[in-house]
Amino acid sequence: MTGPTHRPERPVDGGRREQRDDRRPERPAGGFRGDRTARAGGWGGRDDADRRGGRPGRPVRPAVDLPRYAAYQTVAAVHRDDAYANLVLPAILREQGLTGRDAAFATELTYGTLRQLGTLDTILTAAAGRDVERIDPPVRDALRLGAYQLLHTRVPAHAAVSSTVDLVRTVGEGATGFANAVLREVAGQDLDAWVTKLAPSPAADPIGHLAVTYSHPQWIVRAFADALGGDLGEVTRLLIEDNERPPVHLCVRPGRADAVELADEVGGAPGAFSPYAVYLSGGAPGDLPALADGRAHVQDEGSQLVANALATAPLDGPDGRWLDLCAGPGGKAGLLGALAAQRGARVTAVEVSEHRARLVEQATRGLPVNVLHTDGRTVGADPNLPEGHFDRVLVDAPCTGLGSLRRRPESRWRRQPSDLPPLTRLQRELLAAALRATRPGGLVAYVTCSPHTVETHVTVTEAARRAGVAADFVDARTLLPPGMPGLGDGPTVQLWPHRHGTDAMFLAVLRRD
Repeated sequence: MTGPTHRPERPVDGGRREQRDDRRPERPAGGFRGDRTARAGGWGGRDDADRRGGRPGRPVRPAVDLPRYAAYQTVAAVHRDDAYANLVLPAILREQGLTGRDAAFATELTYGTLRQLGTLDTILTAAAGRDVERIDPPVRDALRLGAYQLLHTRVPAHAAVSSTVDLVRTVGEGATGFANAVLREVAGQDLDAWVTKLAPSPAADPIGHLAVTYSHPQWIVRAFADALGGDLGEVTRLLIEDNERPPVHLCVRPGRADAVELADEVGGAPGAFSPYAVYLSGGAPGDLPALADGRAHVQDEGSQLVANALATAPLDGPDGRWLDLCAGPGGKAGLLGALAAQRGARVTAVEVSEHRARLVEQATRGLPVNVLHTDGRTVGADPNLPEGHFDRVLVDAPCTGLGSLRRRPESRWRRQPSDLPPLTRLQRELLAAALRATRPGGLVAYVTCSPHTVETHVTVTEAARRAGVAADFVDARTLLPPGMPGLGDGPTVQLWPHRHGTDAMFLAVLRRD
C-alpha cells in the first residue's frame, strides 16, 4: 500500500467534471423525478436554493456542524499547508468557541482520521472507483472524515452521511451527489469486511497486510519489524498502540513540586517509571496552574527517563557543566535545568533554530540554563562550545519521529525513506561533536524518538568510530528504574509504546576515555 497523497492538485481524468455531473439536475416541468440525491435524503443543490429564496442558480450555504467543520479545517490544513494538528486544532477550537463534548468530538475526528488515513484512502479508492488522488482535495478530506465516522465511531450511518454531504456542499460545490454515492458505498460494509476484501493476504504479504489493516506505510511497518527482530506479533501490538489516543504525561520539575502531590492536585496518577511523571486522565493540560507557574511541563515519560538517565549516571570528577546540544523546544532542557539547580550545576542549551531557541528560553526561565542560538556541530570553533569541557552532554538528535506516531499521526504519511540519509548524516555529526565537547571521563547520552535501526545502532556505531576520540558504552539499562521490563540485552535501550506506554525513545550512553 502506498501512503495517501496530500498534494493540492486539481483532479485529473474528469475528476471535478464527473463530480459536477453527479449534481442534482435542473428541475424538470414535472418536479424532481429521477433526482437520486433528493430521494436519498433531500440534501439540497441548486433547486433547494431556489425554493429557499436564494438567488437563482446559486446554492445556499448550509449550516455546517461546527465540530465536524473544525475537524475538516484541521485535516485540510495538515494536507494543504503541512501543518501539525496539535498546533492547528487548539486555535480552531478557540476561534469557534468549541468546548466540552463538541471539542472532544472534533479532536476524535481529527486525530482518528489522520491515524487511519492509509486504510481510509484504500477503502475510499474502492468505493469511489477511482484513486483518491483524482478526487478534489477539499472533497477528499471531507470524505475521509465521513468514512472515519462510518467505520470507526458510533455515529449513525445516516447522520455520518448527511453531515458529510452538508460539509461537501460547503467545501466542494457540485460534488454532493458524488459524495453521497461514495459514502453509501462505504457504509455498505463494516471495517473488518473492507479490510478482508482489500488487504493483501497475511501469508503472501505480511507487511502489506499489516500496513492496510493498521494504517501505516509499508516502509515504516518493515522498519518496526527490523527493530523488533522480525516478531510480527509484537509489531502488530505496536501498530495497534500507535493508533490509540495517547495519554497526556506531565513532568514535575524536581525542587518545585512532587509527583504524588501534583497527581492529587490535577486528578491524575503518578507515572509508572519516571519519578517525575504524572498521567492525566483528560482535559486541557494548558489550563493547569502547575504549568503556568513553572512547577511542571508536558513531556512524555520516555523523554523524562532518558534525560534523567544522563543526569543520574555515575560520574567521577567534576560535575557542574552540562550541555544539551539540540535543546529545542526545551522539554529535556527544562528537566535537566531543574536537576542541575539542585546540584549546583549549569546547563548550556544549544538550538540552531531561532524560534525554537526562544521556546527553550521560555521553557527554562528561572533555571540555571544558558541558551545559545547556534549550530551544535560548531564544537571547538565556537568559544562557548570548547572541546573537552563538559561533564554531561545530551544529544537529542533530529530524527524521523517514528517513535511518536501516536502523538503526531500525520508524520507517518509525511516521512519517506529518502529522509533518512540527510538525517543520519546530521545525527552522526552531532554525536561526534558531543563526544569532542565532553571531557575525559564525561558522559554523552544519544537519544532519538525513533526505533529505526539506521537512526539508532548504525548512527551510534558510525559516529563513535569517526569521532576521533575514544569512548566506551555504558549499560543504559542500569540507568533506568529497577524492574522495568522489556529493555533488551543492552548496552543500549529501546523503549516502546506497547511495552512501556512511552514514545519509542532510543538511548545510548557513552563514556569518553
